[in-house]
Order: sequence, then structure tokens, then C-alpha cells
Amino acid sequence: MRLAIALGRRVLGRVWPNPAVGCVIVRDGRILARGWTQPGGRPHAEAMALAACDARGATAYVSLEPCAHHGKTPPCSNALINAGVVRVVTALTDPDPRVAGRGHAMLRAAGLDVVEGVEAAAAYAANAGFLLRLTQNRPFVTLKLAMTLDGRIATATGESRWITGPDARRVVHAMRARHDAVLVGAGTARADDPDLRVRGLGTGHQPVRVVAMPRLDLDIYSRLGRTAEDAPVWVLHGPQAPAERVAAWQGTGAKTLACQLADGAHGLDPAAMMQTLAAQGLTRVFCEGGGALAASLLRAVLVDQMVVFSAGKLIGSEGRAGLGALGLSQLDDAPRFRLAQVHPVGGDVMQVWARGAG
Repeated sequence: MRLAIALGRRVLGRVWPNPAVGCVIVRDGRILARGWTQPGGRPHAEAMALAACDARGATAYVSLEPCAHHGKTPPCSNALINAGVVRVVTALTDPDPRVAGRGHAMLRAAGLDVVEGVEAAAAYAANAGFLLRLTQNRPFVTLKLAMTLDGRIATATGESRWITGPDARRVVHAMRARHDAVLVGAGTARADDPDLRVRGLGTGHQPVRVVAMPRLDLDIYSRLGRTAEDAPVWVLHGPQAPAERVAAWQGTGAKTLACQLADGAHGLDPAAMMQTLAAQGLTRVFCEGGGALAASLLRAVLVDQMVVFSAGKLIGSEGRAGLGALGLSQLDDAPRFRLAQVHPVGGDVMQVWARGAG
């Protein structure tokens, strides 16, 4: 099962809105075949593994309950039954209403031995985005911060290239590739004119590039506007954004998505933003700032994981803070994360923090 989960993880960021599933078929202690969800979400992991072996009398280890509905492909539960598999071991029940236990029931009705819940925690972590989209109508959110030792992301004049070194930047590109989308706020888009594509990894896959800008005030001749036809760009904007600006961005090839504004604020409502992205099928979002957007997501308790790169530099209080205001008066109200990983990356230090008290 650990192998099946690892096989599924290798396609994170490339299968949305589907889950990233792995399947291992075993008979008499020998692995006959392995499969994983293919880019675009199909074929499914079970179909890939079954096509590579004679599975009669075998056990199939699958990191998520096999599907039970006819969609663009036949149900994987039927495929396992028809292939002569005698035992199926799964990690999780699929919360998709079209499945939700029906896959397991189909297998049992056909006489197969079914074991559930093996390595469930690891399987949940691997597919948390897919599961959150179905159960909470939002994607999994990773917040990336690259800061100096004193928590600054730019000098007082706005200079920010580069806070961290080339090794850290390469790791960030790999993280982009493992998410469905990269998200930045309007301030970062205006100040940095970012490209947000994955570079230097030899992959043709690109995540969706998302900009949250209530008034659509980023120039369409920015890097994102000029490259919208080369790799997807989505623009989240307020309901009162000027129609001519909406049309101009649509003319670049970008998709425009209206979201409600936050109560009493000029920014977009973070929960509405995540619901909008989930409705489009996104399961994993990599937020690269800036400080105001990061703070709004933290205040709304929408950050599931933080990746913090600390550079051995000091800028001082006149520099720009890595986070906007959180509005805290009590230390007990501060968002809490637990340390999951820490290790050096070139001359910088990378920390991964998971939501929840340590």
C-alpha cells in the first residue's frame, strides 16, 4: 500500500479534478504490475495496472476506493472483478457521491475479499486536496514564504530579487509542478511582474496561474497577460470590476472568474476565492504571496501547509514584512502550525509546517 500511495503522489498537480491514485497488483508475494492515474485524470490507476498483467487470483492494493460509476471510462470496480482479482485492499473510501462505498460494495457482492483502511493517514495526506474539494468545497492550500532571518520579503524600496538562492528557487519550481495552480495577489503581480511558470525541470506540464485582483488593475501587457495563451491564466476579480477590463483580460486568453469581496474590505473574500477555484476542479493551490493575500488566507484558516525559506540576510524594520496584518490582540489567537520538516537548501533553510498545534 505504501508503494501504491507513492505511485499516486508522482502525478500530483497533473490529474485534477481527479484524485492521484496508485495501484499495485500482487500474486504469491510477487508484484505483477503497477499503475497510477495518468495526466488529465485518465486512464485510472487500476486500468493501467490491469492492462499490464494477468491478474487472475491476484490481490490489488489501491490507494483509494475503486470507482463505481460510468463516466468517461467504465467503473474500475467492474474492471477488477472482470480481471479475476480475488482480493482488493484499499486505504480510503472515496467521498465522491457517485462512489462513497459503492465500489467496495460491488466488489464484495461479486465475492471478492475487501480490506479497507490500510495506511489511511498516509493516503489522506497524499490526496488531501481531492478530499477537501469534495468534503469542504475548497482546495488544499500551501503557502510559500521566502524571507530574511528577520521576516522581511523586500527592502524599503521594494527590491526582492533574490531573497533566497538558486537552490531554493529550484525547489519552488518543483513545488509549483506538484500543485494544480499557483496563486498570487494583485500587489505581488504589479510589483514583481512574475511569470509563475515551472522552469528548468524539463517538464511540459504547467500549473494554472491565478491572480487575485479585485479591480483587475494589472496591465494586460504584463508577463501573465502576454503569456496567457501559452499556459493557463485565471483572474479572480470583484463583482464590480469594469466590464472593459474583464473583456481585455479575456482577450489575452485568460479565464476571468468573479468573486465576492470580503466584508468591510477591498480585497476578495478568501473563502469565496477557494470555493470558486474548487468549483473549477482545482484540488491543490500553491500561494506565493504577497503579504496581504497570505494574511487573509491565514485569518480565514485556509492554509493547510506553510513552506518557509529563510535566507541568511537581515534587512531591518524598514523592509517589507512577509505577512500583512492578522489583527491579533491575544497570543492564543495566533494561527498555529507544527513543524513537519526542516533541512538546508543551498545556503538557505527550508521549513515545512502543517496546520495544527505542535
